[in-house]
Amino acid sequence: MISAKEFQNSLKLTCLVPPPGESLDIRSPDLNRPGMQFCGFYEHFAWERPQIIGIVEMAYLEKQTAEDRRALLEKYFSYQMPCVVICRSLTPPPEMLEIATAAHVAVYSTDVFTSRFTAIAINFLARCLAPHELRHGVLVDVYGVGVLLCGHSGVGKSEAALELIKRGHMLVADDVVDICRVSDNRLIGTCPESIRHLMEIRGIGLIDIQAMFGVSAVTASKTIDLVLELEEWDENKFYDRIGLNDETTEILGVPIVRQMMPVRPGRNLAIIIEVAARNLSLKRMGYHAAQELNQRIFGDPSESNE
Repeated sequence: MISAKEFQNSLKLTCLVPPPGESLDIRSPDLNRPGMQFCGFYEHFAWERPQIIGIVEMAYLEKQTAEDRRALLEKYFSYQMPCVVICRSLTPPPEMLEIATAAHVAVYSTDVFTSRFTAIAINFLARCLAPHELRHGVLVDVYGVGVLLCGHSGVGKSEAALELIKRGHMLVADDVVDICRVSDNRLIGTCPESIRHLMEIRGIGLIDIQAMFGVSAVTASKTIDLVLELEEWDENKFYDRIGLNDETTEILGVPIVRQMMPVRPGRNLAIIIEVAARNLSLKRMGYHAAQELNQRIFGDPSESNE
């Protein structure tokens, strides 16, 4: 279900026939163009999708006699589709709006070309209908890498993010991160509107990052590429010093690279986070420092097998 107001405002639509309620029963990001249905073929009709009418469909309707057009539209609107969107600001025949009103089907209009609107609408619906999850943490953009800082409250996530912002990086969300799975291997993190650009610093209170550091210090959303778990340093715990094997954690079923970062006085967390982001970028480009050292010491295993 999607809010009818959000659907109309986000896609910049003009309402010709209002929806029967406050929401539209849209459960898939796919759309349907009813060219085959207007020709009378209703097998495999995807009536549960938003219906898009372009210049081809409208031209076909205009070529019908008034009697045939009414019969065609009555058959078409007998299916409880969520809504109809008419592209290119085309003028619908009067009986279309009349029948749609009687069938309680919302009708909208847009001046955007059909192919362009289809791409915009699919992207919007995919974002709205994608799985979401709220997580406690701080999301920052460091050298183009989306870094999610996690850990217990008070461990220093916000302070580390503040230092990163001073060094020219960008804040996405502090304290609460809204995570959306936009594809099978991609997560997007945003900030809830109510706390956007705000950061809590213990001893000071809430600060507005955009007002204090400018618009270049914040960004609305970012892919999540790396999860850094901050925890207080434990002398009795073993911490990986080489990093030969990469660990991952799953968020909404998507594996994300995860690293543990021990925190203690004297460690410059901002610089370490910057290095972690750069190191991840290098690994994606094919260079792995730990594996390079391992090869220097033990040689290339493939050569020994020959």
